Formats: sequence, structure tokens, C-alpha cells
Amino acid sequence: MLMHPQFDPIALNITDSFGIHWYGLMYLLGFLAFLGLGRYQIKHKPWFGWSNEMLDDALFYGALGVILGGRIGYVLFYQLGSFLQHPLDIFKIWQGGMSFHGGFLGVLIAMYFFNKKHGFNKKHGQPWLKIMDFVAPLVPIGLGAGRMGNFINGELWGRATNANWGMIFPQVDNVARHPSQLYEFALEGILLFAILWWFSRKQRPVGAISALFLMGYGSFRFLAEYTREPDSYLGLLQLGLSMGQWLSLPMIFIGIWMWLSAHKQKFI
Repeated sequence: MLMHPQFDPIALNITDSFGIHWYGLMYLLGFLAFLGLGRYQIKHKPWFGWSNEMLDDALFYGALGVILGGRIGYVLFYQLGSFLQHPLDIFKIWQGGMSFHGGFLGVLIAMYFFNKKHGFNKKHGQPWLKIMDFVAPLVPIGLGAGRMGNFINGELWGRATNANWGMIFPQVDNVARHPSQLYEFALEGILLFAILWWFSRKQRPVGAISALFLMGYGSFRFLAEYTREPDSYLGLLQLGLSMGQWLSLPMIFIGIWMWLSAHKQKFI
């Protein structure tokens, strides 16, 4: 049986009332990974047709999509009633409360405007999905960093377990629980990155990399949710599934359809 280390969520105190939070640093790490891995892809995967300037622009659009979409998605999917009562709490991002599915939708919208600005379809003959194919392998490291931020904050803990590696989160109770944040770090972060990076090592049909991301993330999140404690204000929904599982199912099904369509060259 393990004990959660009870990290201080503030990595660096600037003043008595202001500090740099680990959660924010994890976002910074994700953005830096996006830039570093993106520059590698530009150099070693020329078939994408990207430049460093376009990558910098994509980071700006993507960061807006992640932050705005993630927060709005959390409000709409998980805590609408609470935020209607305390609307200013929406801006307290440092306290946590970001939805991956909302952030994902935010990035999709942001990349649409990125495409409109750069005119990919006209200048490069690249459909919008090819943009997402470039972006998809750059995302999992940021997802993994976010899950590590959840673990440092001691939030989104797992369900009770008798496993030897069960962890007690003292701020919750004295029950050994799955360290589900670490499971998701390993699955959605490390393993998904390895799969996408390996698969994208050579040119693939347009939409195939994006499809693999949808299937991979959706499947890993769906499975990890079985070890994660459901949100107290939602509980389990229909068929005994959590909100995270219901939001992941469309990703899996759309990913399968995109995978089949991509290999039939339907997105060219």
C-alpha cells in the first residue's frame, strides 16, 4: 500500500498571494513538447509541407483551443450548475477543472481557423485532416503532463482497490485507491505517443493518423475510467458508464469510420 506524497500544488511562490502552480507548468511542458516534436517532424517528415512559422502559429491557435475549450467543456459537461451559481469561478483555471473532450473540440475549431488563415487547401492542396495528422502525434506528451499535474494536485483519484499498489489519498479518506492519474499518464501520454510516433514515421493516407489518435485515446480513456472514481456530482450514468466513457465512445466509433475511410482514400 502506498501513500500519496501530498505535493504542494504551488511549485514556486512569487508573493504571499501569487505563485506558479505545477498544473500550469505541466501545460507549459506540453506546449514546449509540441514545439520540439513539431520541429522534428518538419525536418524529418517533409511530406506534411509545414514550416517553423506555421508551427508557431499552430501553437498559438492550439493553446487557445485547449485552454478555452478545456475550461468551457468542463463547465458544460461536468459542473454547469455550480458555475451558474458562481460564474467568476470559471476563470480560476489554476484550481484545476479542465475537460479533455472540451479541449479536443476547442483544438478542432482552432485548427479550422488556422487552416482558413493559411489557406492549406489552396496553397498546399492539403485538406484540413492533413493538418490534424501533423498535429496528432504532438499531443499525447501534453496529455500525459496534464495527468501528472492531476496526480501532483491529488485530484481525480481512483476507485477503491485491494491491489498492492493501491494508494491512499489522505485528503479523501484512508482507503487504498487506484492511482488512476498515473494509469492515464502511462496510457494517454506515453503509450499513445509511442504508437502515434511510430505510425507516423512514414507517409500515411490522409486522415489515418487522426483516426488512430481518436481510436487510441478513446479506448485508453474508456478503459482507465473503470479505475477512476466517478465525479461525486455526476456518479455513474446510463449502463453504469461514467461521463468520461460516454464522451469517449463517439471518439472510438468516429475513429474506426475514419480509419476505414482513410484507407479507401476518401479524404484526398
